[in-house]
Formats: sequence, structure tokens, C-alpha cells
Amino acid sequence: MTRMTGSRFLAETLQGYGVSHVFFMPVFGIGALKEIEELGMRRIMVHGEKPAAYMADGYARIAGHPGVCMAQAVGAANLAAGLQDPYLAGSPVIAMTGRRAQAYQQRHAYQEVDHRGPFDAVTKYSNAITDIGQLPRALRQAFREAVSGQPAPVHLDFDGIVGQDVLEAEADMEVMIEEQFREIPAFRPAPDSNSLAAVAAEIDSSRKPIIVAGGGVSHSGAGAELVALAEALSIPVATSLNGKGTIPDTHPLSVGVVGGYSRWCANRAVCEADLVIYVGCSTGGMVTNEWRVPGERSAIVQIDIDPRELGRSYPVRAAMQCDAKAGLVALLAASSAGLDRAAWLTETAALVAEWRSEVAPLMASDSVPIRTERLCAEYTAHMPNDAILVSDTGHSGIWTGTMIDLIHPGQSYIRCAGSLGWAFPAAMGAKCAAPDRPVICFAGDGAMWYHLTEMETAVRCGINTVTVVNNNRSLNQEKGINEATYGGQTSGSDDLWIFPESDFAKIAESMGGLGLTVEKPGEFEGALDQAINSGRPVVIDVKTDIESITPKAWAP
Repeated sequence: MTRMTGSRFLAETLQGYGVSHVFFMPVFGIGALKEIEELGMRRIMVHGEKPAAYMADGYARIAGHPGVCMAQAVGAANLAAGLQDPYLAGSPVIAMTGRRAQAYQQRHAYQEVDHRGPFDAVTKYSNAITDIGQLPRALRQAFREAVSGQPAPVHLDFDGIVGQDVLEAEADMEVMIEEQFREIPAFRPAPDSNSLAAVAAEIDSSRKPIIVAGGGVSHSGAGAELVALAEALSIPVATSLNGKGTIPDTHPLSVGVVGGYSRWCANRAVCEADLVIYVGCSTGGMVTNEWRVPGERSAIVQIDIDPRELGRSYPVRAAMQCDAKAGLVALLAASSAGLDRAAWLTETAALVAEWRSEVAPLMASDSVPIRTERLCAEYTAHMPNDAILVSDTGHSGIWTGTMIDLIHPGQSYIRCAGSLGWAFPAAMGAKCAAPDRPVICFAGDGAMWYHLTEMETAVRCGINTVTVVNNNRSLNQEKGINEATYGGQTSGSDDLWIFPESDFAKIAESMGGLGLTVEKPGEFEGALDQAINSGRPVVIDVKTDIESITPKAWAP
């Protein structure tokens, strides 16, 4: 045991668990931030609590271990709002907040509201630390909870507006690092023999099976095992958005992203299958296009580390509770070549070919303003082999999920699970986790307006991301909704979805970053190359066509 402050204990514990950056909105744990700096970790001060959470989220998804964000009492509810995205995406984020001690509650204490309820909705573990003696156990439990089973955010609430009641106190404590809980997955449970046999039997007897790979495959690092199983058993593969990249988009067995943000060929293929095999993938509304894909004819099997997901939305013929990689390896050993699936592979390949033929003219368009389909084709052609692509939600999620191909095994993809504006700060967190890899953000102008002030953070802290703004001066995903409300007319609804012309390159320059403008498709390659090699935070303002709108997702 060593006598130390709570601040020192916190800093040494974070260091021991491999945390390299903390993201915070002043003021929380000033003493802890001092100790963190002295131990060689970086403190990233941001301009809002939500961006702090988003940066910690992007960091966690790329680092494979928890990201840490902090805020004082008055900002705690804002920090909780920022945890919605990592909660929906299954990302291990540890949020720390201050709170006036119980004696001050219900008495109109300065800047005090009860913020524990909002955290309960977006975490799997939330604990109040009222005394320094509770700190060692609670902090270790936060790491255990964040990375075990299905990863998710956790919350520690320290007594004191800035956590000072705990962090400035002293006690005899021992820093204990539980190595098993340093990263995800903390455990790799294997399937039991009966479950394995049942799932293998369903696959072996299926003429038209398809795999839907989700974020659990990404968390498990099981892309190679997924491809090996699919190739050995002649099974096409669709992915969720969180699973994008687990199989190369140009692989002969890949049919693309399925669900609400999807390629129609993927939705068609899943609906034509007689057996849908969900691997590390929820069966929620997004991946099933509101539970319309697959249809009622398809049998379902599920493989998930969280037993609560098995059969949640569809009755299952068989299920395995296990880590994705362990389950895929076991299935490959237990399954036979099964039935002849040549006709099925021909059918799914034809769907993909038809989709590619349909979008090819738009992806090759030289029109000005630039079609977003062409912008996506430029991404595919020119992203570095080790790039991390970070996508916002809405149209950005659809464009990146469906139109941009990840063709190199070293490329990674993370996306917003629902909070517009997430991608710009999340990309900064991703860059902190992988400073030697190019991090390229895809966001619309509507998304950029949320947290544009974080460009100053990127410049001040040397976080050299490349942010490509799909600038169509609008929220054109809302065009149809508004025009329908106004009887098919644009007049009267323009102010609900159209913005004035803005120059994001000049805005970036005004904050000390590099700003570039692209007005013609052929200019993108040079701009991207300049941005990546500049050694600065960069915004590339791409002027795109306001009429370039994503098609609706196919459903039967």
C-alpha cells in the first residue's frame, strides 16, 4: 500500500490500463489532470461535453480499449447526452463527473441538478463514489464492465462539483491492473457443443444461407475468420454498418451493407435467403430495415456474446452464445461443405452486379456541382491502404456505407450511431488512438455546424485529421419530408432544410487549420493527397449537388 491522493491513484490506474488520452470539458479533477500530464498521458480540453464523449468514443473504437471523458457537475447531463452514440454502437467509454455531496442535494446548490437518471439510460454501469475508500474497487469495476460481454459506456460520479471530495483526499491504496480487462474482448467464450452442433446442422442443410456480420465481428477482430468460413461453405456475406470492413466490399461473396442504410442488393439477398446467420449483430430496426429484412420465409440462427440478443427480434432455429471469433473458428471445424450452393452464389452475385451497373453512371459523373456518388467513388479510389474512415449519420452513413468500398484489409470504418455532428470530434479521438494512420472524416455541412469549434481543439492539440465536408448547403435528407408537408412545393419550406452558402475552408483557415476547396471531381485526388501530407488539421470543402439524394432502402 502507498499513501496517495485519489488524483494520483486515478492517473496511475488509467496509465496501467493503457489509456493515452483523456478528453474533458473544464472543470473536473484538476489535480488528476496534473498527475495525468506528469505520467505522460495527454489531456485534450474541448469546447463542449458532447464532443468530449464523442472523442472518447472514436478513440475507444480504434484503440480497442476504453476511452475516457470528464465533466464537472453542471456539464454532466450534457456528457450523458454524448454517451447515446457509444451506447447505441457498443463502445467502451468511461465517463467521469462531479456531483455535490448528498447533503447538498434538494437544496438548490449552485449549478446542481440530479444527473444520475440520464446516465442510467446510456450506460451499463453507473456508480457514485462518495469516499476515497470506494475508488479502487469502483474504478476497476468500471473497466471490467466497459469491456466485458457487449462493450458499453460506464459512469463514475465523484462527490464534489469537480470531484474534489474524492480526488483531493488521501488514503493508503494499491494500484492493481487486471490485465484481462485492458481491452476488448475481455473474454472469448467458446460455444457449447450442443449449440454448435445445432447451428452447424442448420447451415449444412441450407441451400441459400447468408451471413449478416455486425459490430461484434469487428470488436472480436474476426474478419479473417468470417471470410474463411464464408469461402469454405460458399455463403454470401452482408454486414451491418458497424460490421462494414470485416469483409472487403469487393470480395465475390460480399453483398454490401444491409438494412435501413443499405445497398438494395444486400436487402434483396437477405430476403431471398432461406437461412440468415447473424454473427455479432443485433436484429434491431436499422439492420433489418424496421424488421422487414429478412422476410417471414427465412429461418434465423444467431451467434452473439450477449445471450440477451439471441432471439430478441426473431425466433431462432439455433443459437450460440460465444465470442464471434471463437464461434466462427468452431463452426468452420464443425461444418461440412453442405449442399451445392453454386446457383445461390450466382443469384447473389447477379444482384450485386445489377446494383453496381445501376450506380456506375452516377459514380462516374463529371457534373458540377459534384454528385455525391462521384465523391464516394473518389474516396474508394484514393483513400490510403491504412486509412480510418469516420462517417457521420443520416446521408453520410448511407453514402459511406453503400457507395464507398473498403478494398484493403488495413482500412477501417467507424460510423455514427445516431447523433448528427458526431463524426468530426470522433475522428479526432480516432486520430489520438492511431496517430500514424490517416483519419478521414466524411460529414455533411449540416453535421459540421454542430461542433465546428473543435477545429480550434485540433489545431491547438496537433490532432491532424482530414475532414471532407459534403457541402450541399442543406439538410437535403429532409427535402422530401418538408416538401410533402408543403404540398410538393419548395416555397415556404426552404428555411427548414436549406442553409446559406458557407465556406468551410475559410472557417478552418481562420482557426489555424488548412482549408481546401474542391469544385470539380478531378480536383479531389490532389486535395486529399495535399491534406494527408500537410501535417495539419485540414477541412476539404467539397461543393456537391443539393439534388444528390440517397435512394430509399429496399424492402419487400
